[in-house]
Amino acid sequence: MKKLLHIIATPRGEDSRTLKISASFLEAFIKSHPGWTTDELNLFKEKLPGLYMKQLDGKYMLSGGKELTREALVAWQGIIQHIKRFLSADAYLVSTPMWNFSIPYLLKHYLDVIVQPKYLFRYTDTGTKEGLVKNKKMIVITSSGGDYSTPEASVFDHHEPYLRTIFGFIGIKDIEFIKAQPMDMGGGIQTQKIYEAQAKAKEVASLF
Repeated sequence: MKKLLHIIATPRGEDSRTLKISASFLEAFIKSHPGWTTDELNLFKEKLPGLYMKQLDGKYMLSGGKELTREALVAWQGIIQHIKRFLSADAYLVSTPMWNFSIPYLLKHYLDVIVQPKYLFRYTDTGTKEGLVKNKKMIVITSSGGDYSTPEASVFDHHEPYLRTIFGFIGIKDIEFIKAQPMDMGGGIQTQKIYEAQAKAKEVASLF
């Protein structure tokens, strides 16, 4: 049975404008994909492992082509569990608002935890990097207070470019964004933009 991992990077629950759109996606997805299961990872409820000296020592061991020592493996248990959970999915839904022109801090924390050499990418014999997460698709649903769709405003958008870069680095190239913007320009506009994003989310889910 195939699995969709839903990574939630907002603390607002039912008040989240992003999750209102994700709910529409999931409703349509579940109806059109009866053979799939969904796994919800709420980063604001999950206790993510820290990245301190013991964990970083392990990262440098792997970067240098070495295996983790027994001590490093103990320190890496939480990291490895999250990596395995990520890799166990066949596709991904990421629900993340824009915060200060980029991603929420716990999503960055999560990415720093799972993007590790040997597990999600490797160094080839020629010294280049190869992403190890291949043939998987991702949908990113996001909302932002401002409108960053124009060429002039897009230079402030460090949200989509970063996510495309980091997930592309590990091998996920098939990424589609569904955006609701602007959210802070009045209730009528907000409602309309959420409705439009929900309609697109349903369409994308049915064709996923």
